[in-house]
Amino acid sequence: MLGDEAIRLLCGLLPPDGAKSGLKELTLSANPAISSQGWARLAIAAAHSSQLRVLNLDYNPLGDHIAGMLAVAVASSRTLEVLDLEGTGLTNQSAQIFLDMVENYPTCLRVLVLAENDISPELQQQISDLLSEGDEEEDKDGEARGSSVTAREKPAWLPHSISASKRLGQKGSTDIHIPPHAFFRRDHLLLMK
Repeated sequence: MLGDEAIRLLCGLLPPDGAKSGLKELTLSANPAISSQGWARLAIAAAHSSQLRVLNLDYNPLGDHIAGMLAVAVASSRTLEVLDLEGTGLTNQSAQIFLDMVENYPTCLRVLVLAENDISPELQQQISDLLSEGDEEEDKDGEARGSSVTAREKPAWLPHSISASKRLGQKGSTDIHIPPHAFFRRDHLLLMK
């Protein structure tokens, strides 16, 4: 289980504006020890990351307040395409904020997972429909330019049993402890309970 110190270190793997190579996908499932301050720090890093495409935060006790911070991060991000908030204690209040965001602001977001929350199916469907409309418009634009959009491949996760610290990245990287239940590739890190 991760806490605020781990989030602080992970934020260093989400550099802004292409300053250095960073994570493209981050999964932080089921980490109840992370505080509101830790989630706020992650939201800021995600908003400014030049490479993060997928952020899975499922089964964390986020609630509506933190979801609001994440909505601002998504609206600010130029790269985030997938946000998984399954089972994170959200209500219609959060869903309404995300609906307002996708209705009124340009975003790269293509998938927002809100299952297993206290959100009405109607609101979830409205959000899904609006995100799907954005995909259809992008497909039409691509066809008009003579290019086709291809589906992304699923990452091939490689399990590693690492009990000691592992240096990630290159020059200027930080030593962090990678637990034995972590899976990673060069540009992806998956941490599970």
